[in-house]
Amino acid sequence: MTARRDVFQAIADPTRRAMIGLLANRTLTINDVAENFVMSQPAVSKHMHILMECGLVVMVKKGREKHCRANLSALEEVARWAEQYRAFWNDRLDILGDLLKNDE
Repeated sequence: MTARRDVFQAIADPTRRAMIGLLANRTLTINDVAENFVMSQPAVSKHMHILMECGLVVMVKKGREKHCRANLSALEEVARWAEQYRAFWNDRLDILGDLLKNDE
């Protein structure tokens, strides 16, 4: 049994981040997505498959075409992870600011 990819693996690749951005506000076919990238159709399909495995893209087959849309709620895991570091660095920068004010 293979492990399911996680969201962090998906967003580690700049091409997949661009694909998420492309699908953020609209639904496109895989061919429409492919037109925005200089790579083969199989390469685009592979990236899209990884995004689907992670839950970042939902694909619906309509007739002969596959329509794709972003599932941005899947990025909540990334936001939660980043938030802990934002709080850490905000605290550190506040301390640095206080030290600099006291140094004047």
